[in-house]
Amino acid sequence: MSGLNPRLLRPRRWRPPRAPRRGGTPLPPLRLLALPAAGPEDVVVAADGRLLTGVADGSILRVDPATGAVETLANTGGRPLGLHACEDGSVLVCDSVRGLLRVPADGSHVEVLVGSVDGVPLNFASNVVADEDGTIYFSASTRRFDLEHYLGDILEHSGTGRLFRRDPSGAVETLLDGLQFANGVVLAPDRSCVLVAQTGAFCVTRYWLTGPNAGTADTLIDNLPGSPDNMALGSDGLVWVSLPSARNALLDRLLSLPGLVRQLVWLLPDRLRPAPARTAYVLGVALDGEIVQELRRDDGDYAFVTSVLEHDGALYLGALHEPAIAVTTVPR
Repeated sequence: MSGLNPRLLRPRRWRPPRAPRRGGTPLPPLRLLALPAAGPEDVVVAADGRLLTGVADGSILRVDPATGAVETLANTGGRPLGLHACEDGSVLVCDSVRGLLRVPADGSHVEVLVGSVDGVPLNFASNVVADEDGTIYFSASTRRFDLEHYLGDILEHSGTGRLFRRDPSGAVETLLDGLQFANGVVLAPDRSCVLVAQTGAFCVTRYWLTGPNAGTADTLIDNLPGSPDNMALGSDGLVWVSLPSARNALLDRLLSLPGLVRQLVWLLPDRLRPAPARTAYVLGVALDGEIVQELRRDDGDYAFVTSVLEHDGALYLGALHEPAIAVTTVPR
């Protein structure tokens, strides 16, 4: 963020497609696992069955899903977002301040794997997944804003998000650039492609790793009913997608208006800007793009869900502002 003014936008006009009608199934009642700090932005499951999450004070926490017992593994000194649990017990961390990190199983230190790309500090590392051979795929949401001012990137719609690959030697390659707030990352089980959510474009993009389309990208699913955030491959074979907010008609309209209008909206106090409804909203998507599960709760008890993990029929939800992980089940 050095040299950037988070109050000054560089808006680009975009006319979003008409939002699809919301449908789906009610999300079953939630059980909460209280945390010592707020903001479990992503939730993953470790090899020992415990949950891992990063919270607003910089801590990486281990949580027993049965008892709710919490243990602090480490503190990144920044703001951890997306995580990947490695088989050896170590954890890969996308830290919005420090870049791509690795924390060993004993939490003894925090290693910076990628702190800069092409000589420029890595801003807003967002989500990460690793292959068995040590190849890492990770996203960076924006070059222009920090986490506190993330809405500026959505209003600006200038497309500075990226998808990267770090090979086992440590070399980093930019696979995709110009993404609209790049977010969740999933590696297909057959390693044929990697998926990345574009929060600001309401879609999931597929980058082909093998086959005749290798090195090219297309759209797995477009015109989602909300803004996709973190994604995770479930034990059921579905890609689970969190939607922090359903589509907002006012925001959709603003994106098609001249930049000056959006700049004025951005300068308004937070309470006067378009705000998402307090809902918990997740999708289960097949690898061919079919929406198989659409689940939501509109009671407002747990909201702005930024991650969803399916594991053996249970769903674990994380949220940017809540002081707990939510647990429920997949409706049958």
